[in-house]
Amino acid sequence: MLRKDAKIELLAAVPLFADCSKRELRTVAEATDEVVVPAGYDLTKEGAAGREFVVIVEGAAELGNGDFLGEIALVSRGPRTATVRTTQPTHALVITASSFRALLRKTPSMQWKVMEALAERLPPEFS
Repeated sequence: MLRKDAKIELLAAVPLFADCSKRELRTVAEATDEVVVPAGYDLTKEGAAGREFVVIVEGAAELGNGDFLGEIALVSRGPRTATVRTTQPTHALVITASSFRALLRKTPSMQWKVMEALAERLPPEFS
């Protein structure tokens, strides 16, 4: 398990939360779950509905430590565009779309910051 400060530091490095205050990051950290999954686990499956945001704490997938996926799924119910599988046992932080929406309702000061960061990362077909 990550210490609360380590979780906050990791989330602060994610572009989606980069402009959030320490208090806001603490709120995000409280809404995340920590999971450990084995090698060969599908974090996402192409075509499936996106329902969560994942930050790799340690381990490997077709991403590396500190990498993340699923930020668009937090506000869109669109299908995943790729399958991402772990290549070794992986420790990750996960926040579900419903938890994230509740977090934004609870912390309105985050809404604009997160939406602006998300808009910058949208693929061309969403523009």
